[in-house]
Amino acid sequence: MKQSLARHTIEQWQALCRDPWLLSLVSWVPVLLFVTLWSVFSSNFARNLPVGVVDLDQSRLSRSLIRHYDASPTILLEQRFGDVARGTEAVRRGTVFGLIIIPKDFERDTVSGRSPTVSAMVTGQYLLVGRNVNSALSQAHATFTAGVETVRNLSTISPFPSQALAAAVPIATQVTPLFNSNTNYAQFLVSAMLPAMWQILMVATTIMVLADGRRRDPLCWPGDEPGKRFAGLVLALVPLFLLHGAWYLSWLYVIMGWPMHGSWPILILAQLLTVIGSIGIGALFFLFTLDAARALSIAAFYAASSLAFMGVTFPVTDMVLPARIWRSLVPICHYIEIQIAQVDYGAPLSYQAGQLLWLGGFCITLLFGSARLRRIGAARKEADA
Repeated sequence: MKQSLARHTIEQWQALCRDPWLLSLVSWVPVLLFVTLWSVFSSNFARNLPVGVVDLDQSRLSRSLIRHYDASPTILLEQRFGDVARGTEAVRRGTVFGLIIIPKDFERDTVSGRSPTVSAMVTGQYLLVGRNVNSALSQAHATFTAGVETVRNLSTISPFPSQALAAAVPIATQVTPLFNSNTNYAQFLVSAMLPAMWQILMVATTIMVLADGRRRDPLCWPGDEPGKRFAGLVLALVPLFLLHGAWYLSWLYVIMGWPMHGSWPILILAQLLTVIGSIGIGALFFLFTLDAARALSIAAFYAASSLAFMGVTFPVTDMVLPARIWRSLVPICHYIEIQIAQVDYGAPLSYQAGQLLWLGGFCITLLFGSARLRRIGAARKEADA
């Protein structure tokens, strides 16, 4: 008996509501995962990162330098070591993220103008932590050096503070971030991690829904009108997944109030194409394996690595050719470029046309999925005959 496309869509919704696990995958589980991920980075800024110090000079000037370092909100000089060996061992154990070594005769050499060398060891194992500690140490040291030079210039060059400061720092620098002006690492990481998780959920949920349909009716699956059934499945899942995407965007850029300079319609269009492409890819994984465990394994390999290839934590220009080819096959890697361009740059639609076309290309996977389901249905009918 032939049914309308709307009826097939309603049947898919009813099937989702009957299964508590599938219902959770399209309702509260994505919300819980998004909120959990955001809460991990809710502090927004790295503060009080432990750093050790070895003061071999023990002078008034060395203590002043230590106070300059400790004044930075990013680092916390909570451990003092009597020698370099103990401090180095603490860095290796991970007790501290960095070690400052103030040399012997630091004050004498500074006063005599011999420019002593203050060494800093910073662990590079944690990229974000290492970058923040390096930046904080550099800023504190530059401030201290400028102060020392200004005091010296007051007695040798000019008694006027402004002239003494100008001589100490002849070229002043000012770093003004064009985007993410507060250097909020949550805006940098969470805005990319949430779409990556979103794609994993979409691909995995599509596989689970198809597997559940086969499990419930193994003898006549995929049943009559497999093309319409598949279209009904897509129409049932698209608004649910699109709602998840719109929800996390609203959470970040409306509720949290993060800067949003672009067009919401362009972002929603990009999300719609990403949803359709992800459903098609998840369907292909299951329809060509007909095994939920195997399809989920392939999906994990395919989607879980998307964050590394987005170009957020590692620039695309530095990726080797195989990595660039791989990222071109993942829908979320194209979507994130649109999201960044809209959120940060407010790019016009013409600038996004190429990435939108790429996302539109992934929608072709629905045709392959529908054709595969029809072939499975035809083979089942021949076997029954």
